[in-house]
Order: sequence, then C-alpha cells, then structure tokens
Amino acid sequence: MAELLLELFSEEIPARMQGRAAEDLKRLVVDGLKARGLEAGAAQAYATPRRLTLVVEGVPAKSPGISEERKGPRVGAPEQAIAGFVKSAGLKSIKDAQVVTDEKKGDFYVVKIEKPGRKAGEIVAEVVPDVALKFPWPKSMRFNRALDNKDAELRSDQGAEFRSDKGAELRWVRPLQSIVCLLDGKVVPFAIAGIKAGAVTRGHRFLGNEDFNVGGFADYGRKLKSHKVLLPASERAEMIREQAEALAKQHKLALVADEALLMENAGLTEWPTVLTGSFDAAFLEVPAECLMLSMKQHQKCFSLKHPKTGKLANKFLAVSNLIAKDRGKQIIAGNEKVIAARLSDARFFWQQDLKRPLDEMGLALKDITFHEKLGSQWDRVERVAELAHQIAGAVDAVPEDARRAAQLAKADLVSGMVGEFPELQGLMGRTYAEAAGAKPEIARAVELHYKPKGPSDTVPKVDEGDAVAVAVALADKLDTLVGFWAIGEKPTGSGDPYQLRRAALGVIRIVLENDLRLSLIAALGPSLARIGLRPFEQKVRREIEAADVLETAGVSKSLVEKVLRANFDLEKGGTENVLGMIREAQRIVSDLLTFFADRLKVHLREKGARHDLIDAVFALDGQDDLALIVKRVEALAEFLKTDDGANLLAGVKRAANILTIEEKKDKRSHAGTPDGALLVAPEEKGLAAAIAKVKFDTQAAINVENFAGAMRALSELRAPVDAFFDHVTVNADDAALRENRLRLLSEIRAATLSVADFSRIAG
Repeated sequence: MAELLLELFSEEIPARMQGRAAEDLKRLVVDGLKARGLEAGAAQAYATPRRLTLVVEGVPAKSPGISEERKGPRVGAPEQAIAGFVKSAGLKSIKDAQVVTDEKKGDFYVVKIEKPGRKAGEIVAEVVPDVALKFPWPKSMRFNRALDNKDAELRSDQGAEFRSDKGAELRWVRPLQSIVCLLDGKVVPFAIAGIKAGAVTRGHRFLGNEDFNVGGFADYGRKLKSHKVLLPASERAEMIREQAEALAKQHKLALVADEALLMENAGLTEWPTVLTGSFDAAFLEVPAECLMLSMKQHQKCFSLKHPKTGKLANKFLAVSNLIAKDRGKQIIAGNEKVIAARLSDARFFWQQDLKRPLDEMGLALKDITFHEKLGSQWDRVERVAELAHQIAGAVDAVPEDARRAAQLAKADLVSGMVGEFPELQGLMGRTYAEAAGAKPEIARAVELHYKPKGPSDTVPKVDEGDAVAVAVALADKLDTLVGFWAIGEKPTGSGDPYQLRRAALGVIRIVLENDLRLSLIAALGPSLARIGLRPFEQKVRREIEAADVLETAGVSKSLVEKVLRANFDLEKGGTENVLGMIREAQRIVSDLLTFFADRLKVHLREKGARHDLIDAVFALDGQDDLALIVKRVEALAEFLKTDDGANLLAGVKRAANILTIEEKKDKRSHAGTPDGALLVAPEEKGLAAAIAKVKFDTQAAINVENFAGAMRALSELRAPVDAFFDHVTVNADDAALRENRLRLLSEIRAATLSVADFSRIAG
C-alpha cells in the first residue's frame, strides 16, 4: 500500500473558503479514486493561506481487474442493432461474440469483456486534473495562462480559467503556482493547464520563501515547519491562542474569547505572531460592543478587558504573518492608525444617533418596505405591538410595557451604527433606550426579542425578569409566520428565504423552555386580523357568533372562533363574506398548526421523542398549546412503555381495524351510544361500564393537566377490552346485536380520543 501526497499551491486563498475547500478536495479525490476502482485508506486534508494539501493512506498498487458479461441482440436482429452492439463491446466483428440459446427467447449474442486492473499512478494522474478542472470554488478568478507563468494575463471577475497550449481550462480561486503529487514518494506525471506536477514546493512567503523538494507526507510536514509554515489550522489557532493569552496576562488583562476570529486569523497566517496595540481611551465612551466589532471586522484584532470589572480595555491584539525585525513596531503603528480611524467613525455614529430618540428613528420605518405585500416596517411594528400587548398576560408581563417595547424594537434599524454594523441591531436599540431612560425590562426586550437566533442560542426567560422580552419575541415571530403564510410565501423543500422554520422553532423553544400556557390560535389572531384576512375586513358585516353561519360553513368552530371573536368588530351583513373570512382563517391557522407540528417533531425528535406520538396528540381537535402537547406526549410515551399501555394500544387498533372494515362494507358510520338493553354478554356489559368511567376520569384528569393521571385512568380499559375480544363475537348473526357491538367498538375509540388518536401510533 502506498501514500498519496497532493499539494495545490496558489496565491492567497480567502480564509472563509479554506475549510470547505480542503474538505471538497478530500471528498472529490477519494470519490474519484473509488469510482475508478481504487479503494484507498484514511484521507486527511489541510489548508493554509497558500496551499491545499491532501494525504491519502493505503493506496493499492493497482485497481482490481473486471470481468463483465454483456448481453447483446438476438441472432437475426437488424444489422443496425448488431453493429451498435459490436461497437459498444469493442469487438472487431459479431463473430467474436458467443451465441447463447434461450428456450423461451431464442438465440442471442453474448460477449465477455475482461478489463485488466490499472496502475494507481495512472488513475491518480486522471483523477487530480479532473478534480482541479471542476473544483467547486464559490468565487474565483479568470485568466489566460501560457506555459510560461511570467506571461500570465490576469483578469478579475467571477471565475478563473487557465489556458495552456492544449486548450485546458482551469478555474481557481487565485492563480495556481505549482503542484506536488507523490505516490509512494514518486512523482505522478501529469499537467494541469501547463503546470506540471512535481516534488517541489516552497515555504512561508517572507520567512522561508525558497523552493525545496519533498519525499512524502512526513518529510513534507517537517520541511514546511522548518520553512515557517504550520500545516494544520488547529495548530496555528492554538499558537495564536497561547500567544494572545500570554500577552493579555502580561498586561494584567483578559482576552475576550472569539473562536470564529481565532480560526479566521489561523486562515490568514502560516506562521502567526501576536502583537499588542492600543487606542485612545477617549473612545471607551462608545459602547464596548461597537468598538470590539469595529476592531474585529476591519483589522481582525482581538479585544482585551479588565478581569475584575469586565470593562473593555483600550488595548488590542493583532495577528501578523511574519516575525518583524523591529519586533512589530511598524505593524502595530499601522494597525493603531487604521483602528483609530475606524473607532472615530464608530464614535461619530454613536454621537449622531444619540441626538435622535428611538421614537423619532421609528418614524423613518414608514419609508422602509418590509415586504411589498405586507407593507412597511412601521406597519409590521404596529402589528407586533398589538400582538405583544395581547400575549403579555399569558407570560406575566405588563401589557403596556410589552406594547412599548415592541414599538421601539425595530427603531435602531435606521440608526447610523446599525447601518454600519448590522450585527448590532437590537443591542444598539437597547443601548439607545437605556440612554433615553426607558425601563430596564423594556430596554432588554428591545435587544432580546430577536432571540433565539439559532439552535445554539439562548431564549429570554420569564423567571429571569425578561417577561416583556418573551412577549415581544413571540409576537415578532408569530407575526412573521402569519404574514408570509397569508401571502403564500411558505418554506419549500429547497429553500426558506425568510427563515420561517427558524421563527417557528424559536416560538417552540420560548414556549417550552418557559413552560408557557399559550394558545397559538388565539395568539395568531391580531396578525390574522391585520394581514391574513385584510381582503375581508371591509366586506364583512355580520356577527360571527351566529351558529347558522358556522354550521353552513362546515368548519370547526374550536379552530377559528377564538381568532374571529377576539379580533373583529363585525356588524350584520352578507353571509357569503362571513363564510369566506372563516374559511380563509381556517386555511391559514390549520396550515400553520401543521407547520408547528412538523417543527415540534424535529425539536422533540432531537431529544429522543417519537414523532408518531406527536402526530397522535396533534390529531386531536384544538391542540394549539405547545407546552401541554409536550406534556401529553411525554405521558403517552411513558404509558406505552407499560404492559397495560402496549396491550391497550393493540386492543384499540383491533377495534379500529374492525370498524374500518365493517363501515366500508356497510357504507356508513357505526358511531353512537350502544343500547344498554342489547348488551347481553357480561364482557360487553363490563366494557360499556368501564368506558363510561374512563371517559369521566380521563377528562377530569385532563382538565387539571394531570396527563399521567389520564393515562392511569385509561389503563383501566385494558382488562375489559381484552375480555371483550376473548369472549364476544362482534359480527353476530343477529343484525341488531352486531350493530350494537360495533357501536361499542366505536366507544372504545372515542374514549381514547380524549387522550390521543391511537390510530396514528405505530405498533
């Protein structure tokens, strides 16, 4: 078994592309070898600013031979078919094929093709150029390249092409300079756009910029290090961390940890050196987050803080890619000059923003379109404020505080600071609110209402004093979902441009982690009133309380009544308009509840819950309280782990199956209350009595949210159901008896439906 070493050496590769490029190189080369029959061992890819490196262990000397039998046309087939077979099989004539007789299909031609194995070097020489010519850089450059590198003509646009005298085209992120390709220490001969593979590379641009030969991966790694190149990004990151922490300690300060910045600097350097700089302490009047972000974005510098107070210090750490003879004085001076200019900009934005109250900034939202079909950002703020006011009671927040926080939540979007640093939205709103003397809980809500921003982010907590933030965060996400659902902009399998899945998951996490009792149907109401049902608002003039209207509509009153009653002040008018509004509300709410059910499945599945149990609970009418749904699912899961639960599930499913078959045969439903006079067998009398008791007990337990108690009550059905099926014939000869027993089976199903739809449970 041999070792394959590949290095593609170029001008600087952007740090953000390096990790993905290294993985792509490994995947494409290994897959290319495998596709050609060369199964190799472990592979590892590396990236530095100027090189992509791949080492593959356990490469066989050659690929295995292949023996293939190919079936051709029947004897006597048209000449065109036979000629095609001869050509595809690589035969000189059809006489080289064998004739095989099939009793049913007659005689046909067969040829055996023997393909000998190919040498590994030959396959590698084929795979690497193919990978390079099709490499999936997200962005690259295009230029023509002759055999002489010095005569290269460079053009910058969206992709890169190298043209050799043979017409090969290469797209690469930056000009490719050289290729190292060694198999078992020997050069694999090939060329890509005029660049020949060899065994020569070079070290650090400034500290070891000379060519040197390599003989294998171990030799390659040693020589790179001696030429001041650390190949693994993890080693460069650790080198930066150690130097940064040592310098921070030297100045009696603490490093502000930032893993993303650490890895970015590792991608910008091959031999990192950390240096200390400072800036004017007068800049510290600007919020620390603004200063830190400015230094990070513009100069990739780390911030330092005072360990006791946690306040930002007027010093920073810069990472250089060389060891300067003057100990970095010029490098630091240059960084300090640029940082001073950048921090001056930040201070200007801060000072200018303070001259405008958030309410004044908020007025500018009228001129900013949120979505052409959903109005301006101002319109959206008004909707969120109304919804936050209504949700507040459910989260123990002061309604007026929730409304006020929502009115201020988006105002900082028009601030100069957020215009320069969009990442600071929310945080700057909180800062400006605090500067204006807003209540602490309102100011915090302005910042926290965006949370959670992702699966690893935290959620605002009621028990930590952020009830107002919880109300605004829920309102913001629910309004977004209703709005885009109403205009038909729902997520698809291939895209979610408005991040609606994240919004729904945010609602789920906020509700569950705060254990909130919140009806989604009622919570969706204000936004439905302002967005989803806007076309009907001007037309509807009839009270929705009218039972005849709801019955005529044929819709579930429990699904939409809360929405319509709470959010429309309707007078008497045309019935058709009322029906249209009800149906539109039902469509949006039903679809959104299904979407929440899907998101809840994903969330709970990651925690080990069964998705079929979630389906079984969501199938019940009016299930829109997420926290209660989860409690039901948990109680149901525990119940089904018991013998009583497993056996009852089997009995309920048996009853449901019989009903399905018989109702299909009879072409009608057998739902209804059994006739007590027709309960003949002791087992059916016992089952009827047990069902009546269980219905009462389960409902009583559910009314006080005692789902474990509801499951215990349900378990009392197990023995009567088993006894019924053991001793009673459902399809009795007596038609009346059969009908009564089918109704009894229907009652089993009805009794369990107060807990979950058992027909949706696997098992």
